Amino acid sequence: MDSSLPILSLSVAAIAGAAAAFPKLQARLALSRAKHRSLSGHSKMSRLAARLVPYYEFDIDDFFRSDGAPREVAMARQDAFFRLARLFEERYAKGRQMTAEAARRISDLQFTETYRVPFQYSRLVREHLATGAFMASSSGVTVTDVDGNVFYDLTGSYGVNIFGNDFYRECIANAEARARALGPVLGPYHPVITDNVRRLCEISGLDEVSFHMSGTEAVMQAVRLARYHTRRAHLVRFAGAYHGWWGDVQPGVGNPISPHETYTLAEMSERTLHVLKTRRDIACVLVNPLQALHPNANAPGDSALVDSSRAGHFDRAAYGEWLKALREVCDQRGIVLIFDEVFVGFRIAHRGAQEYFGVRADMVTYGKSLAGGLPVGAVCGRKELMRRFRDDRPADICFARGTFNSHPYVMTAMDEFLSRLGDNGFRSVYDGLDERWNARATQLNDRLAAETLPVRVSNLSSIWMVHYTEPSRYNWMLQYYLRAEGLALSWVGTGRLIFSLNYSDADFAAVADRFIAAAAKMKRDGWWWRDASLTNKTIRRQILKEMLTKRRPR
Repeated sequence: MDSSLPILSLSVAAIAGAAAAFPKLQARLALSRAKHRSLSGHSKMSRLAARLVPYYEFDIDDFFRSDGAPREVAMARQDAFFRLARLFEERYAKGRQMTAEAARRISDLQFTETYRVPFQYSRLVREHLATGAFMASSSGVTVTDVDGNVFYDLTGSYGVNIFGNDFYRECIANAEARARALGPVLGPYHPVITDNVRRLCEISGLDEVSFHMSGTEAVMQAVRLARYHTRRAHLVRFAGAYHGWWGDVQPGVGNPISPHETYTLAEMSERTLHVLKTRRDIACVLVNPLQALHPNANAPGDSALVDSSRAGHFDRAAYGEWLKALREVCDQRGIVLIFDEVFVGFRIAHRGAQEYFGVRADMVTYGKSLAGGLPVGAVCGRKELMRRFRDDRPADICFARGTFNSHPYVMTAMDEFLSRLGDNGFRSVYDGLDERWNARATQLNDRLAAETLPVRVSNLSSIWMVHYTEPSRYNWMLQYYLRAEGLALSWVGTGRLIFSLNYSDADFAAVADRFIAAAAKMKRDGWWWRDASLTNKTIRRQILKEMLTKRRPR
């Protein structure tokens, strides 16, 4: 027998195996190339990196000169810091005391109070610049805290407050009166739900509606239905995008277990379109239109503001073209395109992102803005995607049901909201909306430049973010100067300012004046000192050096 035959057989088998594996390797390589090259696009790497970051904090000397500032600048900063601390202590005494007591038992407060600034500075800031978490009343575009301090509201109730607190207060008050006869009876529907469903279908341009407890639940159900009807497992989300806190859409930091059926790809990328065109396992693509302001970057918060590399820029035309390309590929491949409008729904246009960008979705999700802040989520979708069972397979169902999904008070508040939204006179609020808010952003930027302040704003309509033009490790301090000037911010600080659409020109002028005053005081107090050697790169290198040596207080 020819001894070369076994070797030949093995060689043929190896070649055949390699040939069979080659398409899979190609697909895997294409998938890897479609991921964004930052940690936002690589969930496993981001979780590993998070575990490797050691805790350390600055002592009082290094706290004020972590950028290498001269002793006199550090002393000016220290004096300013404790001067601000005395002001906070006097002005927010009751609110601070209530917050400290509540934080002992409210885990959410423990988290938000800890992550307002980079962790190296957190303890000293919490001790001396603690803020109050309690508000007593609202009126117009202002909120008043439990100490009686009046603030211009830039929190926007995390996106819920689109048309102003007074608007939603009226919706809820009228809803309570209308639902009182039925009360909190759950299971049967309040009659008003039929009008709500009809109008939501008209607004979304879709066929059916499903109600849920929150925006997070709505997104969960949309993805579940897409998987059920396509018989595919994987979903595509984009690097940096937020779709709630449930596991499949939060594959990186913050999720104890990495999901295995989620692809986190780069937004506005031809490589991503190639993956969508060539893979057969993708059920749906999730789009959060808010990402148009900072594609492929995580939602900005001051807790991660370690240098001045944060940026934002909105190009409506370019993002619209991307969505149209995405729509075309999803049509070709039978992939469900889901618009997550929990945040931007009804804020940028009457019919939301579909109208604003001129692109239709297969499913759209909405959140609490739909019912004046009361707990609700909604999924609107094409008829064939919303069905939860198969006529020819009676045991093959896609179960989703919630006790609280159609609460009478929520449904009547939703009717109040949608009735106002449908009024032609009210709908004029959208006329010239972009032009108005773009002009306001330009106006503020021009004033900041004229005062040589290293701060600028970017905006997607009435949603703004702050970025910085010169390298600094102390940009996060601006949030405390802004609060001292009477501007209410959410816990993420200057990363997101959310204006309600009832801001008048006079209201905005007052906010701009206070913003300029805060930035000018921060500059005067030395926080934006720098010399030529201080760059964003040198700052990041210094932080890496600190981490490697795990510096702790002396």
